[in-house]
Amino acid sequence: MVQWPEHADVEREPLDIVIPIYERFTALDAIGPYETLQRLPGATVTFVANKAGEVRTENGFLGVTADASFADKPTPDVIVVPGGVGSRQAMLDEDLLVWIQSAHATTQFTTSVCTGSIILGAAGLLDGLSATTHWGAYAALEKTGATATGTRVVEHLDQRIITAAGVSAGIDMALRLSELLVDDVAAKAMQLMIEYDPQPPFDDGAFEKSSEEVINRLLEYSVDKD
Repeated sequence: MVQWPEHADVEREPLDIVIPIYERFTALDAIGPYETLQRLPGATVTFVANKAGEVRTENGFLGVTADASFADKPTPDVIVVPGGVGSRQAMLDEDLLVWIQSAHATTQFTTSVCTGSIILGAAGLLDGLSATTHWGAYAALEKTGATATGTRVVEHLDQRIITAAGVSAGIDMALRLSELLVDDVAAKAMQLMIEYDPQPPFDDGAFEKSSEEVINRLLEYSVDKD
């Protein structure tokens, strides 16, 4: 494991990063940013939920432990809201929405990945703003008062809000967040640490690039669409 060199081991303000999870969230939406941000000097990352305990991902195959409740983390520095099939139910969870509204008042950045943006929208944070989400959820996002865009990462730095598109875009967002929180060299160091150098064998990662055959196969595989 690569260690930070001694000259980089300077006194840093603690950075409290919180990832709220809920039943049927998408694993990579949360874990991608976690793997990037947890390595920033001075950072701690805590998974939170309505109550501490295990929360299952959208297919139920994976359980992630929330170590704290929303009440335990009232004033985080950064919030990263993941998406997933369960986001449609989570956007109706008053405890989650009230916590986001309250915590956002003092965050450095409040962010989302994939359909996590419809949760931010339901909390009233995206009214009149452009935002992004998974390509299959643009209509749901616009119902919350946002203007949906296909841009991979959308920033409103004056409002301290960043939204990322579907699933893998959360890593891009976390690298940008690393730059904003520390500097560009730190962000590049995080990118190198996780060896994030995408060279996919196919080029179908965006809806507009995909053929009808690929889209139909996806629909065949997915009853619930993220």
